[in-house]
Amino acid sequence: MKIKLLSFCMLWMSFSVFSQEYFPKNDGVKTIKNSYTAFTNAKIYLTPTEVSDNATLLIQNGKVVATGTSVQIPANTRIIDLAGKYIYPSFIDIYSEFGIEKPKRQGNNRGSGPQYDASREGYYWNDHIIPDQEAINKFKFDNSKANDLIKNGFGLVNTHIADGIVRGTGMLVALNPEGNNSERIIEQRSAQFFSFDKSAVSLQAYPTSLMGAMALLRQLYYDADWYAKGNADNKDMAIEALLKNNKLPQIFDAGNNKLNVLRAYNVGNEFGVNYIIKGSGYEYEHIDEIKKINASLIIPLDFPDAYDVTDPYQASKVSLSDMRHWNQAPANLATLSNSGISFALTASANKNISEFSDHLRKAIQYGLNPEVALAALTTVPAKLLGKSDKIGTLKKGAYANFLITSGPIFDKATTLYENWTQGHKNIINDMNIKDIRGDYDLSVSGTKYNLSIKGKIEKPSIELKQDTLKIASKLDYSNGWINLFFAPKTDGSKSYNRLTARVTESNNLNGTGTLTNGTSIDWTATRTSDFKEKNGKEKDEDTPKVFPVTFPNKAYGFSNVPSQQTVLFKNATVWTNEDSGILKNTDVLVRNGKIAQIGSGLSANGATVVDATGKHLTTGIIDEHSHIAADAINESGHNSSAEVSISDVVNPDDINIYRNLSGGVTTIQILHGSANPIGGRSALIKLKWGRNAEDMLIDKAPKFIKFALGENVKQSNWGSTQTIRFPQTRMGVEQVFTDYFQRAKEYQEAWDKYNGLSKRAKSNSKAPRYDVEMETISEIINKERFISCHSYVQSEINMLMKVADEFNFNVNTFTHILEGYKLADKMVEHGAGGSTFSDWWAYKYEVKDAIPYNAAIMHDAGVTVAINSDDAEMSRRLNQEAAKTIKYGGVSEEDAWKFVTLNPARLLHLDDKTGSIKAGKDADLVLWSDHPLSIYAVAEKTMIEGVIYYDYETMQHMQESINNERNELINMMISAKNNGMKTQAPTKKEEKHFHCDSL
Repeated sequence: MKIKLLSFCMLWMSFSVFSQEYFPKNDGVKTIKNSYTAFTNAKIYLTPTEVSDNATLLIQNGKVVATGTSVQIPANTRIIDLAGKYIYPSFIDIYSEFGIEKPKRQGNNRGSGPQYDASREGYYWNDHIIPDQEAINKFKFDNSKANDLIKNGFGLVNTHIADGIVRGTGMLVALNPEGNNSERIIEQRSAQFFSFDKSAVSLQAYPTSLMGAMALLRQLYYDADWYAKGNADNKDMAIEALLKNNKLPQIFDAGNNKLNVLRAYNVGNEFGVNYIIKGSGYEYEHIDEIKKINASLIIPLDFPDAYDVTDPYQASKVSLSDMRHWNQAPANLATLSNSGISFALTASANKNISEFSDHLRKAIQYGLNPEVALAALTTVPAKLLGKSDKIGTLKKGAYANFLITSGPIFDKATTLYENWTQGHKNIINDMNIKDIRGDYDLSVSGTKYNLSIKGKIEKPSIELKQDTLKIASKLDYSNGWINLFFAPKTDGSKSYNRLTARVTESNNLNGTGTLTNGTSIDWTATRTSDFKEKNGKEKDEDTPKVFPVTFPNKAYGFSNVPSQQTVLFKNATVWTNEDSGILKNTDVLVRNGKIAQIGSGLSANGATVVDATGKHLTTGIIDEHSHIAADAINESGHNSSAEVSISDVVNPDDINIYRNLSGGVTTIQILHGSANPIGGRSALIKLKWGRNAEDMLIDKAPKFIKFALGENVKQSNWGSTQTIRFPQTRMGVEQVFTDYFQRAKEYQEAWDKYNGLSKRAKSNSKAPRYDVEMETISEIINKERFISCHSYVQSEINMLMKVADEFNFNVNTFTHILEGYKLADKMVEHGAGGSTFSDWWAYKYEVKDAIPYNAAIMHDAGVTVAINSDDAEMSRRLNQEAAKTIKYGGVSEEDAWKFVTLNPARLLHLDDKTGSIKAGKDADLVLWSDHPLSIYAVAEKTMIEGVIYYDYETMQHMQESINNERNELINMMISAKNNGMKTQAPTKKEEKHFHCDSL
């Protein structure tokens, strides 16, 4: 009976001119107002590009009924005349945490060590994947914060639980203090949210790194696809939720790392997911790459305050890149817009909401088109959320969310009068307040003054002069009364006259006052001119100077990234690393990034000729074991992290790249650390300073992975509360290797069996789960991926070679290998190379038997030996490290040089491209001022593939330019402070140098 009655009521309501509440309430009369309200004679922005003058906005029941210049106004409509005023759609914050309490960890079990397994049964194996989380279950409308947002023009927020890597669904909420949640919530499941950050609630250790988070996301997408095809035996509620949410807009918070927008895009692009990516505010630094990916962006407006650099010592703490960001950040939005990149804006990064409004006006001052700014807060977020017909515009059928202002919305002098949300009025400022701004002739007891009132209508500021002398003054304007205070004396005394008047419809002001001596007087102020806004500003302002972006955007960055040249080196001493050995007075021609010719008397039309007389030309140094140029090194959450890749976290802006170029280094292997027995995949890069990460990665590079033995992997030095992860002993390390190789072998067999089935048989069978970790380890067994293994103690080195023999592959390189001299013959038999330090010993217990003759002994036994750095400082003087092997072991100069050039190229399987000076190889060359093994040798030019990325003379000119720029920026910051702008205390940011054990 109830169902039939409900159906009848719904049918009746569809023809009714008014609606009824579905839920009964015991709170009095239930009739809902169903009348119309018309706002007439306003300048109305239906959208940022569709504007009507002297137009009408007609609303009813919280929705727009009609907008335009010929709107038919129904009888009994409430009419509000807005002549001279503006109407805009209310703003939308597409990325918000409004109404959501910050997640808190439930309890703390840190005393018993890290958590490695998930805490939830029936869900995904990792607690940081929470797609089943829904904002609506944690939402509580916050009137105070809603009012703050309303006062700054916001009418809608897309809020979510900012916790986890996959964060679940958000909700679209109208900021309607008079409504209830059933009315306010426009969309219960508005979008699915992601980030690279773990959940604050869970203690699960994995992932511990950015590359781990990226690997976890990739595996999740593989698992979801496999699950969706019906291959799983068990139900996974998290994956079910992920699949359910996949049709929603996908919003990714890339965090504060300037490179994470590109990283997030890469993950999404790999799986066909079009993330809407919340950026960092540094997009201007990588604008060409941002433009190339064509992703939808959400941009925060958290410009940094100027640094207080009045003290030279304090100023020295601030890097040039931080100074530049203060100067360049306000131009970020203009740069994006001028590059044709669409974006929405968010206030989520601002400490307070008024800061967002101030920063937006600043962005407009720095070149952002106000029309683009309005779109970024209205139509763009509406489109991204798939709600263009309901929000972000004032077209028929849209929610009645709109602003009433005194003028152009982003002008500093404009007053926001009202912000209507869902047809409910929120008064910000009295719309009927009289505009007293303008210039006046002020007369007080016969003394004449020039009075100028400016600023905002509701909170004006004043300037008072007597002839040309500026008089200290202030103005209070409230409740239709003005109180003007000024100090007639210029001797510094703080006695004030007080003038009071009630504001009437007249353009003039007059009233009574009290002089400093207590005398009561009458005064008058005759208006001579009205206040005029100039180009959206209270006064003419100079366009701020914005320093040009360099590549990378820091000290020693290029104004323009250098390109390939045809270069002819004349009369050099050439260290070929080939059978021809060292050639005196020899020419080398470089063309199209390759070594074209080697000989005497060479010439080439159009070539840049470099006189190398008395100088040495070598191939570039190659560091087999490096940890520079990366934003993460260890993924320590599991005892195997074969699924992670250093290539995901290459940082092309690391200053150590330039420093290494100054030491003649051209190529490095960025290795994963030694936190676990099976580490992550390597990145092989060339140090192309000024290029992006993708350009630095060596195309079709051989595949490498880091393994580790010894103290680090068994957590000897991690602290008693952290050492619960298997393995805890060197014996256990062996079992990890054996177990994973056996699993990978069985994994491969399962896939071979499945792939061998007929198409019909496959349709009736369940496919094995695609596992990135197992795929990687399978590549090792198949000799498609090569191991560089962190090692010290001979017993463990022997162990790993035996494990490799058992699974029929060889360990490519033992790195560190400080006991290599004890078993060099076995390494030769196995086919393993050794990449070692020149003279490190006794820096920890398992290195107590290290000797500086290690490299020479291994070399004499027939091992391919390289000298590596494992250190950001040592890596730029590897030429001197190689020279030490001449002292410790009597290695020849040519062989010592090969330890840092040709031999690491061989170990990295790159010797067909680099490592020696031979026609056809990559032009990776270094011109030295002296013998390359000398401590006095200076790398004068470092070339990679025919491009000079480092030039000693250019570097010296750069230093002068850097000092001049710093001084100019310091003066700009001091000026900003003197003009009353907020400042922050300088803090020295320590460079983080990664090592094998960095966590």
